[in-house]
Amino acid sequence: MRTSPIVDEHRVLDAKLVPFGGWDMPLQYPSGTLAEHRACRTACAVFDVSHLGTVRVEGPGAFDRLQNALTNDLAKIGPGRSQYTHLLDDDGSVLDDIVVWWLPADGSGTDRFDVVPNASNTERVIEALGGRDVTHTRAVLAVQGPTSRSVIARAFPAAADVERHHVAVLDWNGSPCTVAGTGYTGEDGVEIAVPIAVAAPLWRALIEAGATPAGLGARDTLRLEAGLPLHGHELGSGISPLQAGLGWVVGFHKPAFHGRAALLAEREQGPHRRLVGIETPGRRPPREGCNVLVDGNVVGVVTSGNFSPTLEHGIALAFVRPDVESGTAVHIDLRGTLVDGVVTSTRFLSRRT
Repeated sequence: MRTSPIVDEHRVLDAKLVPFGGWDMPLQYPSGTLAEHRACRTACAVFDVSHLGTVRVEGPGAFDRLQNALTNDLAKIGPGRSQYTHLLDDDGSVLDDIVVWWLPADGSGTDRFDVVPNASNTERVIEALGGRDVTHTRAVLAVQGPTSRSVIARAFPAAADVERHHVAVLDWNGSPCTVAGTGYTGEDGVEIAVPIAVAAPLWRALIEAGATPAGLGARDTLRLEAGLPLHGHELGSGISPLQAGLGWVVGFHKPAFHGRAALLAEREQGPHRRLVGIETPGRRPPREGCNVLVDGNVVGVVTSGNFSPTLEHGIALAFVRPDVESGTAVHIDLRGTLVDGVVTSTRFLSRRT
């Protein structure tokens, strides 16, 4: 079991550490997941996401390797930008969803990319793309929330100016940090890849500046409210980007990428299921694996479900038959108890007042 470079900081804060993707990571702090979630939605939270991988792909041919393997079109961006993309299997299912940080030009004339896979998929990504695993050289801190820019400005002023989907290499206390305008909470903010030697001091500086430490429990409820897919739930073996409603990350105009032929065939035939949101009343939420029923007939299955701290009722993501429309009344089979629900878009917070 691997640990974060700042695991001692979490222990000092009495975090509850749990296994996740081969890492021992903080699930929550004494304030609890609900409080951490609300801090991110209303102010600023800082997450340790060092369990995510970092694969450095650089040198001649780096652009072509990524362009010919990943679904999205890197030609749409350039150095100093980031892009969300997928690595597919031959059958068109998602081996991993990835964020590519195209590092700013350094004068060498060669392309440099930091490819950020999910925790358990780093080796798989290296097999497909090549590159070097540099995960062990850094920690990654995600600073997220509506007041995150002002908080960051007090601890790391230059990082506060990195715009959404942009990437910069900046100095903090004499150490180069890669700062990207990315995150997975549905809020504004940045993610900072910081050298291990200064990771703990930066973590403490962000907390002193006003960021609330938050664990993976809050990160999961935040991404669920924002309708963001999680590998192993809404993405994975047998699940294509088209089924997950993520066709926008596929550059079908590109002549080649892994899984392209299978995805073209699925687009022509139409996916046999689609990802939707479901809202349920009360505090008892749907859970992963629960069947979704219409008029007593199973039409789908829940992939993620939880209580929404913002909406204060249950929400879920589920794969259902393509003919199940938004607004359809459904039942969720929750351990033999049928819970009322209604099909919605996956962007739960887009309808809040």
